[in-house]
Amino acid sequence: MTTEKITEKMNIREVIEKYPEVIPVFQKYNMGCIGCIAASFEKLSDIASVHGIDVKTFVDDLNNAIIK
Repeated sequence: MTTEKITEKMNIREVIEKYPEVIPVFQKYNMGCIGCIAASFEKLSDIASVHGIDVKTFVDDLNNAIIK
């Protein structure tokens, strides 16, 4: 269990590499970010906006995945 928190300002690739257990969350939202070149420079808030997803809900789901 980690005490760190994922934030909406974090880089997508950074989050995926640091916390691979979040991959199912990206899949839940039908985000192909794992292999996308934009993952190297886009923030979580960017991708949530592009996909029309509430960023707070998305980040909460990511954080829930890292504490399980």
